[in-house]
Amino acid sequence: MHRYRSHNCAQLRKTEVGQTVRLSGWVHRVRDHGGLLFIDLRDHYGLTQVVADPDSPCFKIAETVRGEWVIRVDGEVKARTQETVNANLPTGEIEIFARDMEVLSASKELPLPVFGEPDYPEDIRLKYRFLDLRRESLHKNIVQRTKIIAEMRRLMGETGFTEFSTPILTASSPEGARDFLVPSRLHEGKFYALPQAPQIYKQLIMVSGFDRYFQIAPCFRDEDPRADRLPGEFYQLDLEMSFVEQEDVLSTMEPVMRGVFEAFAEGKPVSPSFRRIAYDDAIRLYGSDKPDLRNPIEMADVSEHFRGSGFKVFANILANDPEAQVWAIPAKTGGSRAFCDRMNSWAQGEGQPGLGYIFWREMESGPSFSDAHDSDQGNPDRIDDMINAVARENVGGNEGAGPIAKNIGVERTEAIRQQLGLEAGDACFFAAGNPKKFASFAGAARTRAGEELNLVDRERFELCWIVDFPFYEWDEDEKKIEFAHNPFSMPQGGMDGLQGDDPLALKAYQYDLVCNGFEIASGGIRNHLPDVMVKAFEKVGFDAATVEERFGGLYRAFQYGAPPHGGMAAGIDRIVMLLVGAKNLREVTMFPMNQQAQDLLMSAPAEASPQQLRELHLRVAPSAKKD
Repeated sequence: MHRYRSHNCAQLRKTEVGQTVRLSGWVHRVRDHGGLLFIDLRDHYGLTQVVADPDSPCFKIAETVRGEWVIRVDGEVKARTQETVNANLPTGEIEIFARDMEVLSASKELPLPVFGEPDYPEDIRLKYRFLDLRRESLHKNIVQRTKIIAEMRRLMGETGFTEFSTPILTASSPEGARDFLVPSRLHEGKFYALPQAPQIYKQLIMVSGFDRYFQIAPCFRDEDPRADRLPGEFYQLDLEMSFVEQEDVLSTMEPVMRGVFEAFAEGKPVSPSFRRIAYDDAIRLYGSDKPDLRNPIEMADVSEHFRGSGFKVFANILANDPEAQVWAIPAKTGGSRAFCDRMNSWAQGEGQPGLGYIFWREMESGPSFSDAHDSDQGNPDRIDDMINAVARENVGGNEGAGPIAKNIGVERTEAIRQQLGLEAGDACFFAAGNPKKFASFAGAARTRAGEELNLVDRERFELCWIVDFPFYEWDEDEKKIEFAHNPFSMPQGGMDGLQGDDPLALKAYQYDLVCNGFEIASGGIRNHLPDVMVKAFEKVGFDAATVEERFGGLYRAFQYGAPPHGGMAAGIDRIVMLLVGAKNLREVTMFPMNQQAQDLLMSAPAEASPQQLRELHLRVAPSAKKD
């Protein structure tokens, strides 16, 4: 028999009853039932129950073992009685009666529990990550991550892609974040950079004549931590294709991405086809370029209903700013004053003055047109009553309520309801001003309303492509235009597009893949023409000499016959997080840093020794002390 095990802790079934077996693993927990010891033994594969009674030769050893000790057990497989079968455990129909036991490694008192799934301080979990990884849910997530990556590789191979590796030590490039710099010992005063992405290399692979490339690529960015990205490093499914247009990339990768989700969705529906939504439409409808389409709320422009209305706040905004609009955020089932007041309080907590609203209810009895007419035909003050009475008789039993409805009147309120398809019991919220300034807030209000009203279907994966991104954007701090997305993308219209009057109106062949409110992939058709590349960089202040200096390898390659090409990169960490239902990227990463970009397990970053600094020709300059 093998020194440590004949089976793993998930293998044994009733077919092995009567056999003598050997298992090794961690003591998951020990239960003492009046002198009869039950030990749950755990390894990578699963759990098996071990029983030791006072007649067992190893009972005295069994009495000493504690949680997370590593032990070897020899014993006989026996069937559990019907009433003790554990249907939730693959090995739940058997148990091992221990005959021999060896302690392979004892454990000190644990700094955090492994049994169960307690909510424990993150700094302790990360410092003792090797213990944290023993927990069932986290261990399962990491195993699932490897399976998801394996499925990606399989599907990419079947789709005609070949896996190549690109360098880790490279040159700095403008990917939108700070580089991690690596000082060179051999070249004094010079630095390598860790790749933010394999962008330039994968384009060079296409220029080199390889047709379809991919890799599971590590990427490094020295940026402030974000909720949706791990600090320091992350992994992506990186790919590139030659002789393609945008539609070729989308139609090739959609089945791959759908296949990955369907393989691990555990029965949840996955979009049968991915909607294509233009960036401008995504902002207008959802207030975000990464919309959660499980939320059915779509915003609408209702400016005309407020222009010249009695609600002077919105009417004046529209009159004084030609770019101003009023957007409606319809909220089915939200038609109560209590909910509307909660939304208004939430908006104030977000730094807004408030959130205007209308909610609809069944119409209360009121004066009819004939009543208003007969009461006093000659009284001018009754004109509004007559108009509203006529409107009430034509609104199908629905009545708008709230300050806005009172100010704009029944007719305009009804027009809004009809445009949005709302009924009694529904509500609508409003944002007004320049959409460039309020779109993000309106999108957040849409999300808040959908979640508060339980309109979001959380039991499905809804994917879509966002296309037609702006090529440039305005940098308010620098007072100049900058690349809005990937600087190596092809502008729509090529050179003609770059020579247009308004660079901020120029669109790019760039696209994102979005799932349930998360951007999970981003890509574009590349700019493979040297003159177009130089012109694109000139717009943001780079002259031809600078382009050639900073991107010399790519620029030179484009002089010698570059094929039209494009690709994308999918964020593996986010995809795994979505598929396993985790709330945090650290729950799907084996050894993550904390939110201060520190590795608490390995104590990194750490100071370098004086000798290391001398070899690298470096000296640490202390930060200036603040008064």
